[in-house]
Amino acid sequence: MRPARTAAVIALGVTVAVLAACTNTPVEPMPAPATPTHGPSASPTTPASAAPTPGPTASARPRPTPPEPDPLPPSGSGSGSRYPWHRDIPVTTFWVGEIFDPGAADGSQEISAYDSDWLASYGGCDGIASGGDCRTERRTAANGYFPTRMTPKQNPFYLDVPYDDVNDRVGFANRDAVIPWAGREPYRSHRGDRSFSYLKNRWVQLVSGGRTCYGQIEDAGPGEYHDAAYVFGDDDARPANTRYGGAGLDVSPALTGCLALPELDGDSGRVDWRFVDDADVPDGPWTRLVTTSGVR
Repeated sequence: MRPARTAAVIALGVTVAVLAACTNTPVEPMPAPATPTHGPSASPTTPASAAPTPGPTASARPRPTPPEPDPLPPSGSGSGSRYPWHRDIPVTTFWVGEIFDPGAADGSQEISAYDSDWLASYGGCDGIASGGDCRTERRTAANGYFPTRMTPKQNPFYLDVPYDDVNDRVGFANRDAVIPWAGREPYRSHRGDRSFSYLKNRWVQLVSGGRTCYGQIEDAGPGEYHDAAYVFGDDDARPANTRYGGAGLDVSPALTGCLALPELDGDSGRVDWRFVDDADVPDGPWTRLVTTSGVR
């Protein structure tokens, strides 16, 4: 054959061989895509439980409340706060309805720096009322450190700090200069307004012995009423007060129990504390009933 024809025959033979090879090779099925596997998803939920019905001066926090609070996160939680710590501060216990010195102008807890009838606003003696006396009682986690003999209308997690920004002349005059949040709303709009406190209902974080609790400011004291260097300073100044064991705070029975302070009513307890904004307060028994009332 001619060379051109011979080449054509060879090419045709190669093509036939390739087609035959393709036809005779079995086609394996594509493997099915693997189903991804996931580990357990961490999405804890907090069961809702019934909270006490707030009175007219308190509001229930809209977030769910743990029914059996053991609400003691490790020391240092709530670390988003912008405010400085006050370390190793002596504290005493006080409670609504207590009269510890009838002869002293600040010896009764039936009134507070911000409420002329605190006893009625709170709902009565925050403890055990007997024979005209109002005595404190031990609080436990079993009922969220709430009182056992009465139903409060306001948050039982309350405290005071030694700065009265309404009644004390120096405290009121200097509050816009020393209180860190004075330039923010709603405080800025109340400059010069003695009927509005920059401190009432503000939140405080307290730590003692690895236990962390939170409370709202509802009074002023102990012993001093314009101790700005201690209350608002950022150098961990010591309280100016020299009475009551040099205490820098009074805390309620609920906080005394929550923090496991060594005495039911004494001045041997020590805490670290700082202010916190509302957004930095975690859920706990302290948010079951939040006080919202103003100065009265």
